[in-house]
Amino acid sequence: RLSAVQAWETRMLGSATVTALVGTMKPEAAKAFYADVLGLKFVNDDGYAQVFEGKNARVRVSRVPAVMPAQYAVLAFEVDDIEKTVDGLAAKGVIFARFGFFVQDARGIWSAPDGTKVAWFHDPDLNLLSVVQHV
Repeated sequence: RLSAVQAWETRMLGSATVTALVGTMKPEAAKAFYADVLGLKFVNDDGYAQVFEGKNARVRVSRVPAVMPAQYAVLAFEVDDIEKTVDGLAAKGVIFARFGFFVQDARGIWSAPDGTKVAWFHDPDLNLLSVVQHV
């Protein structure tokens, strides 16, 4: 039987609200991108970071002296219709990334063996983001 402390430790952050963090050296461009292009709700700018809100999470875009883009996606947006989402983002000027190590369709969408579909794109600071449609 677990003590109250042990029970708390086992679920410590399981009920915490998650905020994703990305860096920017271009705060004006980042605000336009995350709010106007991606459609996230702008919450505030405290001078250190801009906060945006989606359906079930927040994204904190922090001002940093240098951005070191990861070689993998740092944010994934789960969508119901990836083709429609990709077309809508492309109409707003988003360019989808192409990778030579797997086959992507004309839109830049990759289909995983289980049927999950993924497309990748960059924000103004070259942070790699993705849209994902699960099976």
